[in-house]
Amino acid sequence: MSFLSRIMLLKSQAHFATGSDRAAGGKTVAIKGTGKRKSELARKRVGLMIAGFVVAYGVIGGRLVQYGYAHPETVSSIMPADRLMASRPDILDRNGEVLATDIRTVSLFAEPHKIVDPDEAVEKLATVLTDIDIKGTYKKLSSNSRFQWLRRQLTPKQQSQILALGIPGIGFRPEKRRFYPGGTTASHIVGYVNIDNRGMAGMERYIDSQGLADLTALGMTTDTPLEPVRLSIDLRVQNIVHDVVVDAVKKFEALGAGAVVLDVHTGEVLGMVSVPDFDPNNPAASAEEGWLNRMSNGTFEMGSTFKSFTLAMGLDSGKVKLSDTFDARYPIRIGRYTIKDFHGKNRILSVPEIFQYSSNIGTAKIADTVGTEGHKAFLERMGLTTRMQTELPEVATPSQPREWKKINSITISFGHGVSTTPLQTAVAGVALMNGGKLIQPTFLTRTREQADQVAQQVLRPSTSDDMRYLFAVNGIKGSGKKARVEGFNVGGKTGTADKVVNGRYVSDKNFNAFLAAFPIDNPQYVVLTVIDEPRTDKGNGAALAGNSAAPMVADIIRRSAAILGVEPKFGEDGSALLVSY
Repeated sequence: MSFLSRIMLLKSQAHFATGSDRAAGGKTVAIKGTGKRKSELARKRVGLMIAGFVVAYGVIGGRLVQYGYAHPETVSSIMPADRLMASRPDILDRNGEVLATDIRTVSLFAEPHKIVDPDEAVEKLATVLTDIDIKGTYKKLSSNSRFQWLRRQLTPKQQSQILALGIPGIGFRPEKRRFYPGGTTASHIVGYVNIDNRGMAGMERYIDSQGLADLTALGMTTDTPLEPVRLSIDLRVQNIVHDVVVDAVKKFEALGAGAVVLDVHTGEVLGMVSVPDFDPNNPAASAEEGWLNRMSNGTFEMGSTFKSFTLAMGLDSGKVKLSDTFDARYPIRIGRYTIKDFHGKNRILSVPEIFQYSSNIGTAKIADTVGTEGHKAFLERMGLTTRMQTELPEVATPSQPREWKKINSITISFGHGVSTTPLQTAVAGVALMNGGKLIQPTFLTRTREQADQVAQQVLRPSTSDDMRYLFAVNGIKGSGKKARVEGFNVGGKTGTADKVVNGRYVSDKNFNAFLAAFPIDNPQYVVLTVIDEPRTDKGNGAALAGNSAAPMVADIIRRSAAILGVEPKFGEDGSALLVSY
């Protein structure tokens, strides 16, 4: 037998069982069969599989334990809530009442790669979110992205209903939402935030400009509550002012109206309203005109209220005294322009009478006495022709002639030719009442000592005394009679300005104002009201400031004076008491 044949014989004997033993050199060789060999191989394979599963699940379990102890940022593809939506400070009024605060809410998101059936998911979501964009949502859910916002800032009820739908790949993200308890009451002052809690207007925007926005962009803010921002606003006064302004717009069917209350010693704004306004909880729902803050971001010709500054200019220059008289019998003609009085007395008038009867002719002659350059410099000194400095971002720049000529000085003396903001007019009015100190307004709390540090002396104290006298006379005998409130000695000056339409003044569209102070013997507060295109009950649009803006002042003072701490005085010497039995 060949060598190759012997090897093949031995190999066959090793792979096939014969059921017999063969002796070889005194030893027994066991021949294993095919079935037994297969069983051993199977057992080895099962063992290897079991070992593989043990290792795999051991690794998974270990990773789960590791993830359980890891920071959330390590295990989440979505930014953590603290980074996405940092806390904003609460905004409070001067008494601690909340004007704006953060509340916790949730937003709905999807992970499209986990969505099983986009059509079904959209149909289910539409049963809860009835206004959902069907096509847009389907496009998001069928995309290849790993994250899509579906709806920001849900209500708890909506969250509960969506959870009950059991849609895979749908989740909720905790966020913060800005809430304004007062709604429209102080909307133009407080402002509002966007969907990402960033300040867009008002004091909300101011807060961001003080560094909060920069810190948020750098990721250096958390959800830790911040120190509240306390405003100068008194919410009680603010609510009164808002009520009065809204009622005036309705009563006179006006385009708009506004009012402001200022502390004459500190420059603090106690209340300021512009209507139309908006709800900061849902600013997008308001009409565009509601976003305009007429008081600080709208410029208007303020009419005869400017006569207050013209007379103050004459008195402060030393060229005019209260005892002086001016001839108001004849109109003033300059080129093709004629200056005349609305209700002319056609006689020589004293300075108090010029103010009381609101004489354009007399006022123009006082301005001419000072001169054009002196007039321009005085208004600039009073802050009426430059942009006002305050915390509120929405502040307009006044307009004035590029070149002042004599005719400009004449018309500006009684409020035509310069447009400024109502708030600036009130601030300048404060200087007339507080001894001649111009104090830039503030919407934050400020002490009297702090105000003195930033105040500018723009008038002599004696000029302020004279202006208080003129305001008092006009409040008793002149156009301010409808602003009087028994016990509070209100003084002031009306302003009825014709509006410009297509480049020309029209007499049937007015912008009316009333600048007031109380108590006029020792002024503590200045109140300015404005109303844009008021209509009389006849609907002719010719309502005068004495009949529209002045009563607004009376309503504000009557309801807020006690809140502001002003005690009423009755009788000639102020010692009498009003007693009702």
